[in-house]
Amino acid sequence: MPSGKEIMINTPHRKEGFGKRGFPTMFKNWLYATVITALLLSQPATAAEYAIDSQGQHAFVTFKVSHLGLSYIIGHFNRFDGHFRFDAETPENNEATVKIQANSLDTNHAERDKHLKSDEYLNVVDFPEINFISSSFEGDDKSGLLHGELSLHGVSKDISIRVHQIGEGEDPWGGYRSGFQGNVTLSAGDFGLFAWIGDVEVELIVEGIRQ
Repeated sequence: MPSGKEIMINTPHRKEGFGKRGFPTMFKNWLYATVITALLLSQPATAAEYAIDSQGQHAFVTFKVSHLGLSYIIGHFNRFDGHFRFDAETPENNEATVKIQANSLDTNHAERDKHLKSDEYLNVVDFPEINFISSSFEGDDKSGLLHGELSLHGVSKDISIRVHQIGEGEDPWGGYRSGFQGNVTLSAGDFGLFAWIGDVEVELIVEGIRQ
């Protein structure tokens, strides 16, 4: 062994960020960023546009009306489309538009349907569409009143639909959906129909696909 001489050992410089402390720190930062990003991506959009999934038969427009004061006639419309905007953080921005083809009325009785579509009732030749366009919303991120104008049988009236969210989430096909139920009672006489028909209870169940 050499005597009186100091032995020098050359140690390679550690690369910056990969020392005993550097590597865990970088890994933790990367892991933190990855988790936060995943959480953000998994959260529903606070404001989004949805197309009503009428083609997939995940939306329904039904009505109920008294029959001679003894029972009820239940019907629905087979063809309609529309869209809505849902903003959980700012509910007053919620809005909806629905267009119904009047000729698609169906009460499960061909002769009655023909009569209801005639000029004695809905007159679907002169008034082929039933339209609703919202104007404002009062409520929170789960339920409230959707105000707007309904055009039916050549008459336009302001109405208010009570709505509530059924649920929302990812679907099996890679999309995101939100579903709502709405109810409103209309007076037939207000829309130029026979007053003796009385009240018509309308229910909408719509499932929208986020665009």
